[in-house]
Amino acid sequence: MNDIDKSQTDHKISQLRHSINEIDRTILDLINQRLLVAKEIGDIKKQSGGFVYDKSRENEVMQRLNELNKGPLKPQALHQIFTDVISACREIQTPTRISYLGPEATFTHIAAMELFGHSSTYLPQTSIRDVFIDVNKGKCHYGVVPVENSIEGAINHTLDLFFESDLKICAEKYLNISHAVLSKSSSIDDIEVIYSHPQALAQCRGWIRKHLPNAVLSETNSTAHAAQKASQEQKTAAIANSEAAHIYGLQILESNIEDHSNNITRFLLIGSDEPHPTGCDKTSIMFVISHVPGALYKTLQPISEAGINMSKLESRPTKHENWSYFFFVDFDGHIEDKKIKHTLERMKPYCKFVKWLGSYPRAQE
Repeated sequence: MNDIDKSQTDHKISQLRHSINEIDRTILDLINQRLLVAKEIGDIKKQSGGFVYDKSRENEVMQRLNELNKGPLKPQALHQIFTDVISACREIQTPTRISYLGPEATFTHIAAMELFGHSSTYLPQTSIRDVFIDVNKGKCHYGVVPVENSIEGAINHTLDLFFESDLKICAEKYLNISHAVLSKSSSIDDIEVIYSHPQALAQCRGWIRKHLPNAVLSETNSTAHAAQKASQEQKTAAIANSEAAHIYGLQILESNIEDHSNNITRFLLIGSDEPHPTGCDKTSIMFVISHVPGALYKTLQPISEAGINMSKLESRPTKHENWSYFFFVDFDGHIEDKKIKHTLERMKPYCKFVKWLGSYPRAQE
């Protein structure tokens, strides 16, 4: 390239960069305008007792933006950008604190950030019980906890805690669980010890057997804790999510090492809100039945006769009486729907105990 061509190229790039600067200034002004409008809405919400977290409205905004988007912005990038814009707007309305099963960079932390964005305040806890306590005592507005995994099944401790608590399910989130090998080393050949949570080690057993058969497996209480340990030691690696690499200063040696690609965990948002119907909702209940023949069949029969889709049925010991069980049920619809109300009334005569756990927008799996 001669000097004249280089000069013309530099001038053209300079012009385009000036255009980008002007566009950035316009975007910044518009975001600040959006925040000021959101603040006005927040002031009205406070007077009327509206909810801090309105998932149905956020879904509506995202759906509208997806319809308006003509590209080249990809849908995933659009979602990430506006999740944080909405998060900033929510934060200016009411600063939001979210308790989650930590430490930082666990899958629960990622699920919480996908629900609330990066502007909210996140408080890690060492147990699911502590998350419930945080929200029960008002230390946090909401809590995020895992409730079931597509491969491992239900997280029983979460289910048990709903019997003790009056908190409601306000939303749900499905998160694809993908594991990576993280290390300070730049080569897999250097790895002598692998840290991870027992579930993650089990989910990656095939890959470990093939690529690191001689490595010592060391269990930790979370994948994030594994990443933390690997960041402090040589010749070690962690199996964790790739987000942990950025937080703990590790290299990603291998990605997507799980034996099953359809590994999905469902997380629940718990709080005191009772979301209004959106037309695409899910209701969760728990109940105890008497020890009589056909009791479970008779209890669930009204759901079938009403044509309601039941998506989950799980049982857990009550721990208060031998061979007595709680049943947890998820089905489509909202508690304010007449059909759902009528169905629950029909179920009650066959139950010793019934508890409504919440009605909330149904998430996409």
